[in-house]
Amino acid sequence: MSVELAVVRDAAEAAERAAALLVDLAHSGGVVALAGGSTPRAAYALAAAAEPDWSRVDVWYGDDRVVPADDERSNQHLVATSLLPGLGAPPVLHPIRPGLTPDEAAAAYDTELKGVRLDLVLLGLGADGHTASLFPGNPALSVTNRRAVATAPGLAPWVDRVTMTIPMLASGEHVVFLAVGADKAEPARRAFGEPPSQATPASLVRSAAGRTTVILDEAAASQL
Repeated sequence: MSVELAVVRDAAEAAERAAALLVDLAHSGGVVALAGGSTPRAAYALAAAAEPDWSRVDVWYGDDRVVPADDERSNQHLVATSLLPGLGAPPVLHPIRPGLTPDEAAAAYDTELKGVRLDLVLLGLGADGHTASLFPGNPALSVTNRRAVATAPGLAPWVDRVTMTIPMLASGEHVVFLAVGADKAEPARRAFGEPPSQATPASLVRSAAGRTTVILDEAAASQL
């Protein structure tokens, strides 16, 4: 499946492009799966500043580490400290439940996701080609009958995780990857310029019926 490449000047402009998509969703109302990691943080803050009313948005998490919600390694913590402080009207949050084993948390999220239609899926890209918590060669890459699964960590911090599966992520109407920096150039080439492979999980995630957009700064796009 083809992707739309959006190459921008730098990380700041990439954050602005991603923030604009989030603002559009907040205006119209809808369901979003948010990404963790450092790259989306600026986009979340910009989106909150541009549109403080997220009352018509449902927020899910593409993945999360199985840690308390206030743990700095948690994607819930990322959203709580970058997006939510700037909002006057917050979204409905659907966190991966803390306090459960990874398998219990995954089973609960799988059940909660039944019937959910994702309008926007925001994803990152790891230096090893992973996205969400779908790591190279992990058995989770072959799961087709679940919406969420537990998965072992593929890199530091070495914490068990819960992730949406490829079919769940691909169900999004608009799947958007956000990656910046020279260290993302090689995985971006493998993910968006070469045939799909389990060695590069991001290459396997494309919107099944909608659009897939890849926002890269010039450094990350340098090998495409």
